[in-house]
Amino acid sequence: MSAAALWIASALVQATPVPPVEPLSVAAARASRDRALTFLVSTQHDDGSWARSSIEGLHDSHYSVESYYAWQVAAQQLAILALLETPAETARDAALHRAVDWLLSARLPRRGSHWDNDAVWSHLYGVVVCTTAAEHDKLDERERTAIAARGREFLALLTANETPSGGWGYYDDPPYSRRPKWATSFATAAVLPALQQAERLGWLTDPSVVRRGLAYVKQCALPEGAYEYDLHPVPRVTGGEHINRPKGSLGRTQVCNWARLSLGDAQVTPAQLQRGLDAFLAEHRFLDVARMRPVPHEAYYRNAGYFYFFGHYYAALAVELLPEAARDTYRGMVRAHVAKTQRQDGSFCDFLGQGYLVVADTAFAILALDSGLP
Repeated sequence: MSAAALWIASALVQATPVPPVEPLSVAAARASRDRALTFLVSTQHDDGSWARSSIEGLHDSHYSVESYYAWQVAAQQLAILALLETPAETARDAALHRAVDWLLSARLPRRGSHWDNDAVWSHLYGVVVCTTAAEHDKLDERERTAIAARGREFLALLTANETPSGGWGYYDDPPYSRRPKWATSFATAAVLPALQQAERLGWLTDPSVVRRGLAYVKQCALPEGAYEYDLHPVPRVTGGEHINRPKGSLGRTQVCNWARLSLGDAQVTPAQLQRGLDAFLAEHRFLDVARMRPVPHEAYYRNAGYFYFFGHYYAALAVELLPEAARDTYRGMVRAHVAKTQRQDGSFCDFLGQGYLVVADTAFAILALDSGLP
């Protein structure tokens, strides 16, 4: 296809009106969430794990072998979070205890190669789930004590991988170094409130870790309300379909605004949070068209499929920081965009379809659907 034809196709997609999605009712959201929970429980292995740490397709075969294990562990952590945060039920609670036991005994993921440090995803969500579980009444005292010890282990790995700029990423650039040098706005933002919780629990004794991470995310903020994918001393937004335009930042903006407001950053107001959510819903077609595309960042504004459920989970969390009177409308819209993608077996997926992605995406969807439910 010629450059002119690509430009015309892009213009048509952006100009085509999209029928508004109807807000999802509370009853429908609960039903969708429960179907997803049933899928999660029914696909758990006898040892308490989900998925397998194996290469499942050629599209992701260039990563280090260790990364497949790290993704399995990160998916496990998200599944535990989903089971913790949803209503108690006998089969779900049994699955939760098996899942926690597996995580407590699992080997800690390591950096896989000189450039591939995807193990950081398991460190990030290890801190998130362990700070949540350490005081959760669904777990007994033995489990909470053990999860606190495991949480400190994930925290030590995470802080050891903090970049000099203060954030976290999952690759490194040459010249390769023990402490990686590349970070992203969204990975950093996703863990910041959990790091603040780790500080409160006494696990994190250096408060400057949180300050540096918050500073990194703030430096990624752009005037239009978007966030850079990764920090550049001089931000480059060259026009057209740039990844750092608001339409390319849809999956990043919500988590960054949520993290900053959660940490008390006065520069992010509820009104700014709402503007980010308005853009998320108004330009949602750019997330829709990217979902399940097998090549990362090939969609308009370089959106990638794997931002779909990640973005909706943090959009749901952002909604809960709005003034109470505004929340119900946004809840219904975010839930509708999640539920419309549910598969026949109750699962969700936004990229490639490997086992660990199905588990992670289903967990993200459960959490987004459940957020704010009575």
